[in-house]
Amino acid sequence: MAWTPKVTKSVVDGEVQSLAVGHPLVDEYLAFLGARVRLNSWLAAAYDLKVFFCVVVKEPADVRKVDIFSFIADQRRPRHGPKVVRLEDGESGLAARTIKRRLATLSGFFTYLVAREDVDMVANPVPSGSAGRRSAGQPGKGNRALIRTPRTLPRVVGPTDVSSFLDALRTHRDRAMVNAMLLGGLRRCEVLGLRLADLNAGERRLFVAEGKAGNQRVVPISARFFQAVGDYLLEERPLDASTQRVFVALKGPRRGRPLSPSGLDEVIGSARARAGIDRLTCHQLRHTCMTRLREAGMALEAVQAQAGHRSIESTRIYLHLGDRWVAEEYARARAAIDHDLAQPER
Repeated sequence: MAWTPKVTKSVVDGEVQSLAVGHPLVDEYLAFLGARVRLNSWLAAAYDLKVFFCVVVKEPADVRKVDIFSFIADQRRPRHGPKVVRLEDGESGLAARTIKRRLATLSGFFTYLVAREDVDMVANPVPSGSAGRRSAGQPGKGNRALIRTPRTLPRVVGPTDVSSFLDALRTHRDRAMVNAMLLGGLRRCEVLGLRLADLNAGERRLFVAEGKAGNQRVVPISARFFQAVGDYLLEERPLDASTQRVFVALKGPRRGRPLSPSGLDEVIGSARARAGIDRLTCHQLRHTCMTRLREAGMALEAVQAQAGHRSIESTRIYLHLGDRWVAEEYARARAAIDHDLAQPER
């Protein structure tokens, strides 16, 4: 192969305009993809393709199924020694979700090449299921997933850590951003995508115009968020800010420009360190919000709408996260069983 995979970005005014890996077919696919997905998904796809072609040293049109299986084996190779495994799934290589995402990226890329009809490729080399397929006459459920991903429970932040974390935030802006996730369940990209016109203080609602996969929704949110965002707009947001985005950089060369994802991550990381918390992420704040709403009795369908999930299956995770609710239901059922057992037989 005459090319060396390397992700390069073209950035204008802090916005990524284009991505490239170094091969015409890959770069054309990334340009095609860039108009259809969010920035994070776009960046992840570029990096996934770069990793694949660093492992499978071939031209894209020469990739075969055996190369895909070789790539999977490489990704499962122990990273820190065979005796070092993750507690959540007992694996020593990359997380199953990461491998699954990379295979999805590859499948999209090779489907694109097949659809073009100007590349010597007639079938997608990424298998759609396990290598050992059952025949039509055999019993069983048929094809299994190529990569098995364990169903793990997302971590939530406890009340004590939440209080310490909020106390460690230094600006009204930072408190408003955290409250958007903790009280409204917004994703990181949704917080950064908020515009001034999206704030409805009178009805205590937010219009989320840039949700996942481009979905829009209106969500209610506590008055505590509007108190924090009001203080930020009055006291901290630069009057000469060059954007309608709500949250902007407060100092430095990007003062008055939209806050970047790395800027928000820095805010979260710094406050977490000051509060002495080992781990806390934007997504954990979102999970904490949804868990608390479910524990408080909010209907699952309402939690789905609040979270912006397209499928109710994505929301069912909060049935398992509501430990207090599960404990109360168990206690009620157990009391009924014990009462029945205590009754004398007739």
